[in-house]
Amino acid sequence: MDIFVQQLVNGLTLGAVYAIVALGYTMVYGIIQLINFAHGEVVMIGAMVAFTVINALAAGSMPPLVVVLIGTACAIPVCMLVGYAMERMAYRPLRSAPRLAPLITAIGVSIILQHLAMLVWSRNVMAFPQIIPLTTYGFAGATITSVQLTIVGLCFAMMAGLAALVYRTRLGTAMRATAQNPQVARLMGVDVNRVIAATFIIGAGLGAVAGVMIGTYYGVAQYTMGSVLGLKAFAAAVLGGIGNIPGAMVGGLLLGVVEALGAGYIGDLTDLCRYGLGPEESCADGGHFILFGSNYQDVFAFVVLILVLVFRPSGLLGERVGDRA
Repeated sequence: MDIFVQQLVNGLTLGAVYAIVALGYTMVYGIIQLINFAHGEVVMIGAMVAFTVINALAAGSMPPLVVVLIGTACAIPVCMLVGYAMERMAYRPLRSAPRLAPLITAIGVSIILQHLAMLVWSRNVMAFPQIIPLTTYGFAGATITSVQLTIVGLCFAMMAGLAALVYRTRLGTAMRATAQNPQVARLMGVDVNRVIAATFIIGAGLGAVAGVMIGTYYGVAQYTMGSVLGLKAFAAAVLGGIGNIPGAMVGGLLLGVVEALGAGYIGDLTDLCRYGLGPEESCADGGHFILFGSNYQDVFAFVVLILVLVFRPSGLLGERVGDRA
């Protein structure tokens, strides 16, 4: 039971970050039906920029929280600028092109951003300086850290803020109108280009914060970190229902919990087998089982993606994509 509660806490923490990144995918797809595979690299850039600023300020006398906030404040506009540049230069010229063209372009932009990051920050792993005091709390036999509580709280606050933006503001109304029918929205006075650019900018800003969170949680960042993270967030968006904002939130949380529970229980069984304490029938092929431990936790995200695509392609809450004229 202790393992279950601990892995549930870990899964909710990671799932909240997945949900924030998945929102960037689902917002863009809901409006222009584009899978922006470069979104994971935007998250990576946010983490790298924040780490650079935090490492530069860590030696000073400023409070740790202020240093992290300054790093995040620097990462957000940089990622927003990257998001706008992607939309303006790479995707907008191909808006009327066949579906395959923008998809291939998105993959190309992802590769370009990854290698630009490698040129700027090198191949080396950037380590987060230990400037934030870590406080632990006990709950039902599990341990919860102050960083985990902060990440979950901020993620839920950002989800609520985005939902309020989409469903309670003029910009959100314009976004939903554009998703429903861009031609009619344009006739009604909506600046479609501006709305689409705003969608990319908002998604990139959320990605920047998510990059800082996941970098702080694991303590490291590297130019390749966005690839797998982006694919997992895409899996979360598909799980909840691509184009569906509440679905992205639910999908991210579920995916994080599934991944953490799967890795935790398989890792636990692996350790028992390693020391000869596991069930005989489970440890008969011990060498194989030890290889399939928590180091392979990425497998669970993609197994979930395959199962959803096979049995429920529209996701748990269904796609929410406007009808085209």
